[in-house]
Amino acid sequence: MTDLISMTIAEARNGLANKSFTSLELTDAHLAAIEAARALNAFVLETPDKARAMARAIDARIAKGEGGPLAGIPLGIKDLFATKDVRTTACSKILGNFVPPYESTVTSQLWRDGAVMLGKLNNDEFAMGSSNETSCFGPVVNPWRREGSNTSLVPGGSSGGSASAVAALLCMGATATDTGGSIRQPAAFTATVGVKPTYGRCSRWGIVAFASSLDQAGPIARTVRDSAILMRSMAGHDPKDTTSVDRAVPDYEAAIGKSVKGMKIGIPKEYRLDGMPAEVEKLWTEGAAWLKAAGAELVEISLPHTKYALPAYYIVAPAEASSNLARYDGVRYGLRVAGGSIGEMYENTRAEGFGDEVRRRVMIGTYVLSAGYYDAYYLRAQKVRTLIKKDFEDCFAKGVNAILTPATPSAAFGVGEKGGADPVEMYLNDIFTVTVNMAGLPGIAVPAGKDVQGLPLGLQLIGRPFDEETLFSLGEVVEQAAGRFTPERWW
Repeated sequence: MTDLISMTIAEARNGLANKSFTSLELTDAHLAAIEAARALNAFVLETPDKARAMARAIDARIAKGEGGPLAGIPLGIKDLFATKDVRTTACSKILGNFVPPYESTVTSQLWRDGAVMLGKLNNDEFAMGSSNETSCFGPVVNPWRREGSNTSLVPGGSSGGSASAVAALLCMGATATDTGGSIRQPAAFTATVGVKPTYGRCSRWGIVAFASSLDQAGPIARTVRDSAILMRSMAGHDPKDTTSVDRAVPDYEAAIGKSVKGMKIGIPKEYRLDGMPAEVEKLWTEGAAWLKAAGAELVEISLPHTKYALPAYYIVAPAEASSNLARYDGVRYGLRVAGGSIGEMYENTRAEGFGDEVRRRVMIGTYVLSAGYYDAYYLRAQKVRTLIKKDFEDCFAKGVNAILTPATPSAAFGVGEKGGADPVEMYLNDIFTVTVNMAGLPGIAVPAGKDVQGLPLGLQLIGRPFDEETLFSLGEVVEQAAGRFTPERWW
């Protein structure tokens, strides 16, 4: 069983093609692993019967030589993606036992290509969080632990279930979403690879909305190659999503192993923060040296509006969340808490249905959109966003191919350690990632080393719009130099 679950997607794909094992055997091995790892709380809904039925159907297709690019590969699906006839809650009480009668575009493309669904993965409620502690199903536990300690660590958020499940070998890859770092930060905390594609590259249709101008779906996988394989199936134009871009999807996997000689890699001086741990700084320097050794040229760049990115993000994102979450009113679907009037019913339902962090962000968003404050906050934040985007455009115009930064300001922290008294402490985890969403750019987080306590740290590469291929080429250089890390099994 261990052999079957420890393979990469690329290895499993070859094994299935050579008939070394069946999709059903591969699926059963992962279902057993999920059952044995419930202490991690990565899955909020296991779908073993559906998974086995899908695997049998794929095995029949493979036997006829009709398997797709992901034929027989078992995946986990973040509970933000609508899955037809399978409960989808966004890990919020307010959606109750909502069972969508439709399938999200991204997941439908994965099933089209032959993937198998193992179940739905835990995430922060409505994707609002950086630690996966805001889920109504309880926090996800990181499979990594500090050396010599039994303290439960967070896997990052909001896609903590996706990252934890991939790192613990419970699924071969997972869908995730990234609004301000929710793919890249959990990937860095768990030694997995996370890709946030260019805004518009993957359809948002059928994904529960948080902040519509920032949300983007992407994969979390064990290797850069695996993330490229998943990305090819997830990406593509969708007429049902007006923000989806109509351009051909390249063969991302073909970019793996391509020479990076002559590429210009920008090192932004504004990312050298006061109080940044020395080990993060050291890793950043090492990563730059690996790329230089592979033939890339390092150039110092300036992104002067970086310091305004986090405050601007925490105006734009809650404002859009406030608007998007207005639909959860207890009238049409999900939770309904009775009241003496319709107004009271609204209030009771939303008070009972939303957790603290979601309520906090809805209130912030409603405030910054209100008549007296719209110009002072929301409009000004959008202007700052334009300046942040221009900073990147100026660098790319000077021939920079990609930008190298740390993925997170620290390694994973303990469950309950941050954000209790001061939510801003938690928001600071997104400091290296939010600029990418504000500018709509692609980013990849790749495991690059460990801290003094033996916990994984990641590096982030930021690319030009729709140039994910360059990120896969560069990411693979980092991966080859750093090696791969897996947590010691304790669960």
